[in-house]
Amino acid sequence: MSTEAKYGVPSGLNPQSQYQQAGRPACTDVRYISAEKRLEVAFEDGKQFAFTAEFLRVESPSAEVQGHGPSQKTLVPGRRHVGIIGIEPVGTYALRLRFDDLHDTGLYSWEWFYDHGHSQDALWQDYLQRLDARGLSRDPRGR
Repeated sequence: MSTEAKYGVPSGLNPQSQYQQAGRPACTDVRYISAEKRLEVAFEDGKQFAFTAEFLRVESPSAEVQGHGPSQKTLVPGRRHVGIIGIEPVGTYALRLRFDDLHDTGLYSWEWFYDHGHSQDALWQDYLQRLDARGLSRDPRGR
């Protein structure tokens, strides 16, 4: 069964928000396609980005994954099949994603989605190379 959920963009986004003052376009649409484990995010400048749940999980902006600086980033293996089980607006600036591995501490700002949408391919290749260098896999243990 394929389900698609559309999430309303929180009201209150206006031209005076810090995000838009920084020259970033507002988010206009968020959809999660559960059968494909893909989150789609659209912006007012026409840019649309599709993120796999796996990418969102392994690149989570949480301190648990990112640490407190670039040298502290944690490599998260074994998330090939992870899905999103909850999406919650946080104020007018971010979403909290809840994953089926119970990770839910990252706040994904509109700026995060926009910036990571542009650099997604390079980030993904870097992730795959780091897994390979450590002899780790995208597959969960035992699969």
